[in-house]
Amino acid sequence: MNDDCLAELVGVSKRFGKTVALDNVDLAVRRGEILAVLGPNGAGKTTAISLLLGLLQPDAGSAYLFGQPPERIEARRKVGVMMQEAGLAPELRVREQIDLFASYYPDPLAPDAVMEMTHTSALRDRPYGKLSGGQKRQVQFALALCGRPRLLFLDEPTVGLDIHSREMVWNTLRELVNDGCSIVLTTHYLEEADALADRVAVLAKGRMIAAGTVGEIRSL
Repeated sequence: MNDDCLAELVGVSKRFGKTVALDNVDLAVRRGEILAVLGPNGAGKTTAISLLLGLLQPDAGSAYLFGQPPERIEARRKVGVMMQEAGLAPELRVREQIDLFASYYPDPLAPDAVMEMTHTSALRDRPYGKLSGGQKRQVQFALALCGRPRLLFLDEPTVGLDIHSREMVWNTLRELVNDGCSIVLTTHYLEEADALADRVAVLAKGRMIAAGTVGEIRSL
């Protein structure tokens, strides 16, 4: 890995029983970019992120996070993560959730700053379990940002959000990139990739079928 490559899959394959989730996939995340990983359900998007985070191990090939094995704590402290499913304590209030997650990182953002950034200040005293689905997604987004990540993984982050909340997420992502953060974004939506991404990688049935700018992908 060179210094501009923050995370990488090299010749990675992954099976779940007879199902091939990824088949000899190469994927690199470069410094200062938003990389959108596009594909339908079952394409392998979540599996790819899970491998880059060390949540799964490849059957073949290698995964790297900041040049290290992804399970190394030194690498993980530099990332923020928002997956499709999150098992958070329902009785903890939003501010308590953010305080807890911030304590895992060496140089976290102030909780009030995170809540302002993600428009969750009005939810600060609400128990997580009492929130709507869209509000929970906003809180999960706040938790992904609280550690001041150098690399942010967002798995379908705007599913379940209304138009106003989706625009908040988009604007916040642009600000993060301007501040030096790199982002991996999985999405079903080409319009979302078009609005945000520097590069796009398209997965289908576990294979990388196209990669390039949005304009290059549209011209295929």
